[in-house]
Amino acid sequence: MWMVSVMTKFSSFVFKLLSLSLLKGLNSISELNESLVFLWPLPSEFTFGNETLTVDPDLSLAVNGDGGNSVIVRDAFERYRAIIFKQTSWFWRLKLRRNSDYDIGKIRIIVHSDDEELQLGADESYYLMVAKSNDRSIIGEATIVANSVFGALRGLETFSQLCAYDYITKTVQVYKAPWYIRDRPRFAYRGLLLDTSRHYLPVDVIKQVIESMSYVKLNVLHWHIIDEESFPLEVPTYPNLWKGAYTKWERYTVEDAYEIVNFVKMREVDVPGHAESWGVGYPDLWPSLSCREPLDVSKNFTFDVISGILTDIRKIFPFELFHLGGDEVNTDCWTSTSHVKQWLQGQNMTAKDAYRYFVLKAQEIAISKNWTPVNWEETFNAFATELNPRTVVHNWLGSGVCPKAVAQGFRCIFSNQGFWYLDHLDVPWDGVYNAEPLEGITDASEQQLVLGGEVCMWAETADASNLQQTIWPRAAAAAERLWSEREAISTGNINITALPRLHYFRCLLTRRGIQAAPVTNKYARSSPGGPGSCYEQ
Repeated sequence: MWMVSVMTKFSSFVFKLLSLSLLKGLNSISELNESLVFLWPLPSEFTFGNETLTVDPDLSLAVNGDGGNSVIVRDAFERYRAIIFKQTSWFWRLKLRRNSDYDIGKIRIIVHSDDEELQLGADESYYLMVAKSNDRSIIGEATIVANSVFGALRGLETFSQLCAYDYITKTVQVYKAPWYIRDRPRFAYRGLLLDTSRHYLPVDVIKQVIESMSYVKLNVLHWHIIDEESFPLEVPTYPNLWKGAYTKWERYTVEDAYEIVNFVKMREVDVPGHAESWGVGYPDLWPSLSCREPLDVSKNFTFDVISGILTDIRKIFPFELFHLGGDEVNTDCWTSTSHVKQWLQGQNMTAKDAYRYFVLKAQEIAISKNWTPVNWEETFNAFATELNPRTVVHNWLGSGVCPKAVAQGFRCIFSNQGFWYLDHLDVPWDGVYNAEPLEGITDASEQQLVLGGEVCMWAETADASNLQQTIWPRAAAAAERLWSEREAISTGNINITALPRLHYFRCLLTRRGIQAAPVTNKYARSSPGGPGSCYEQ
């Protein structure tokens, strides 16, 4: 399986809960708990006042710093301006421009570094100030200061959530100003796995998911492209591999992959266990025509193909992490196929030995191409002492794996299937929200080895028709766990401190065109039980 880590171009940055209502002007706003801050995820540090500011629909951009002129920053400003003023018509803007003065007419973005390399661990911190004009300035401004363009993008997302449309005055307003926010992520790795092997997803649908990830500051898309069901990716060195796609119309060209790279940085190919689809184009990869997986461990051709895939993929995805899988490997085909069985005997290997041999050889190939290997936890459970020390262990089977992995010096990614597998439709929002990546890890140096976590959208029962409502809003619950300070979101009754805010954020997603399901459904992605406000479902 392969994976390359990333920051999206849309995404790329505790206090106790304080008072704020961003909803004044909406009919249901007065019913929200004004003791809460309706920002998601909750920033690290913030203060605010009691003023209401108006925002000019002709909001302008000023940039400073070595990275201020970045195209990424300018494009993001235009994108967020369109989101903020989505409900303001051009006719009404002209009327307002003639008759109104605004408190905020400009957003100033200061980016200290011009480094735009998208890699895990990039600085996403930012400082945001929103205040009206004073005796030192006749122009009211919002100001974002960040060390990198990715911090600037995080600040823009937070600013957009401070802005609310007032239906009475038909203006965009910022409540509880002035705002002073200093923010940074708790974990560097905040991911979403997207499975396009069980059901093909068009490129535009993948882009929609990537954009929606930016709204909750998720920064890693783990693209599970290939599994036993289908092989939809074009690999120029081995052009018959994508004969394993469901149909000729359900494929990703090299050009598609390049296009998606402009949005995100993590990709996956699954080996050796879930690889039946590989042999459609190259049957020699199967142990036999009747026993098709795992891949044939006895043939050099198998590893030649893996090397060829990784070589071609490296040209498209120049990133750090690469997921090599290694989960759910049933070695019965190796012991029941005569030529493989004979090879095992000649190598004095058991099937378990061959599994280890396969995983370690795949790691060698990935490392030779300057990737950091990521493997599912089964490899750690089976032969931890022989894994390359650079290995990142990916937990999924349950609790207790990350504590064991970091105690042995490995880095770890948390994806406990009991809480963070989104295809488990019976897991409620609070189960997702309360799952803690550092559970059972008390040593500070070991805590640093937990890169973060990832919610997984396995697609056996999800395609383009129901994907977004399966992901959202539960993925947002995990996103706050991964971004916000643990102490700020782990105290008190979350039905009071978090649930109303998640209701509000889910409605924000729907206003932005994301088909987010109601928060408190018994089963995720099901429709509302009856009439009612978006803010109470």
